[in-house]
Amino acid sequence: MENKIMSKTFIWMFIGLLITFITGYGVAHNETMLINIFTSSTYIILSLIELGLVIFLSVRVRKMSKNTARIFFLLYSFVSGLTFSSIFIVYKLTSIIFIFLIAATVFLVFGLIGFFTKIDLTRLGTYLMMALFAVIVCFIINIFVGSNNFDLVLSVISVLIFFGFTAYDVQKIKQLSNENIDEDALAIIGALNLYLDYINIFLHLLSIFGDSKD
Repeated sequence: MENKIMSKTFIWMFIGLLITFITGYGVAHNETMLINIFTSSTYIILSLIELGLVIFLSVRVRKMSKNTARIFFLLYSFVSGLTFSSIFIVYKLTSIIFIFLIAATVFLVFGLIGFFTKIDLTRLGTYLMMALFAVIVCFIINIFVGSNNFDLVLSVISVLIFFGFTAYDVQKIKQLSNENIDEDALAIIGALNLYLDYINIFLHLLSIFGDSKD
C-alpha cells in the first residue's frame, strides 16, 4: 500500500514540477507576459494566489474529490510557473539545468533516508518549522539591511532545513499510508509538500551556486 501511494505521490510531484518549469520557461520567452507580470502589481497578486492555493489545498484536500484536488494542485503548479519565470531571466539555462540535477540528486538521497530510516522524525518536523520561521524573519530583516553575506548564510541554512523537511515529509507520507486516508488525497498533499521541499532546495542552491547572465 505504502509503495503504491509513494509512487502516486512522486508522479504527481513530477507533473507539478514539469508544469512549473515549462510555464516559467515559456513566460520568460514572452516579452509581453514578462512586462505584465513584473512591471505591475500582478506579481504580488500571483504570489498571494500561490499562498492561498497552498493553504486551501492543505486544509481542504481530504474533503475534495480526487479530480478537484488534482485540478487545484495543477493550478498551483501553473501559477508558481508564472512567478518562477524570473529565474530564466536572471540565470543561464545551463546553470539552471545543472543545479536542477544537483537538487534532484540530493532530494532523492534525503527522500530515501526518510523512507528507510527507523528513526522517528516526528519531533524533527517541529524543530524544522521553528528554524524555518526564524530564517524567514531574518530574510525579511535582510531586505532592509541588504547584506549579501547574510543572504548567503540564510540560503545555506534554508537548504539544510529543506533537506530535513524532505526526509520528514517522506516518512510522514509513509506513515499516513498505513492509516484510513484516501490514497488519492494523500498522494496530492504529499506531492504538494515534496514539491515545496524540492523547489526550495533548488531555488536556494541556485542563489548560492547559480551562474547569472550579468
